[in-house]
Amino acid sequence: MRKVKKIENTKINENIKQIMLYLIVGSGATIVEWIVFFLFDHYLNIHYMIATSLAFVLSTFANWVLGRLIMFKSSKNTWKELVQIYLVSIAGLLMNLMIMWIAITKLGFNNMFSKIAATGIVFFWNFIIRKLLIYRN
Repeated sequence: MRKVKKIENTKINENIKQIMLYLIVGSGATIVEWIVFFLFDHYLNIHYMIATSLAFVLSTFANWVLGRLIMFKSSKNTWKELVQIYLVSIAGLLMNLMIMWIAITKLGFNNMFSKIAATGIVFFWNFIIRKLLIYRN
């Protein structure tokens, strides 16, 4: 029974470590996304949906690079992995856009606040899907 508990605790600790590393990686990519979004939305007056999409492309790449270096050690073909990341992330982008549209057009929140809220919600989707589908052992 003690061995089972130790194995369970080890698995829990491993999952917590992965989530913490993903928070670090995700934070770096999020900073890229928010800066790009803010510049496009605030200074270039690009529509928030387009600004979100452009920021998504750049931050997804940053997330992939940081994730590959720091968190998910992968032996997959680099291009295949990058395509998988973007395919999975497209669902996250669609959720992000939907949340932003509701927050801005229906609830009247400002663009940056809506972007931050959407990022927080979609973060968990990205972690779970990447862990289960792309970087499963």
